[in-house]
Amino acid sequence: MLDLKSRIRDIPDFPKKGILFKDITTLLKDGEAFQKVIEKITCFYEGEEIDKVVGIESRGFIMGAPVAYGLNAGFIPVRKPGKLPSDIYEAKYELEYGTDTLTVHQDAITPGERVLVVDDLLATGGTMAATLDLLKQLGAVVVGVAFLIELTELKGRDKLAGHQVLSLVSY
Repeated sequence: MLDLKSRIRDIPDFPKKGILFKDITTLLKDGEAFQKVIEKITCFYEGEEIDKVVGIESRGFIMGAPVAYGLNAGFIPVRKPGKLPSDIYEAKYELEYGTDTLTVHQDAITPGERVLVVDDLLATGGTMAATLDLLKQLGAVVVGVAFLIELTELKGRDKLAGHQVLSLVSY
């Protein structure tokens, strides 16, 4: 069994003092490890009839796009303000170290479409909760949310009550 944790690097005091950043670039550069992550998420959701995979800027794009390909689904980017060219919905949320806003195109998902949301890390749950709010506005049926990493002590899973949560590595 491939040890994914050993391929994730800790960066102290990034992006600000007191934060221990989980750097996945060391995993991404390892072809075998990256492939294993995508396979694990894809295999978990095979047979769920996923119409779209939603990736959250920016590392969610890296993981979500190949999962969408593996599930024969479309890919929807959820982006920071000012990055999407058409009509959008937006949601504000709190981070572990501040606040931010996410946006999605208003025509990204047809009501009733089944979606999987993918991101690299579950910390406080604010980013995913905001994304789920956006998807609710679009009428999506959220089949699940998937993460490479979950920081369990921050209890982000609590903000995702009612949703199936998959995390491959826990700290």
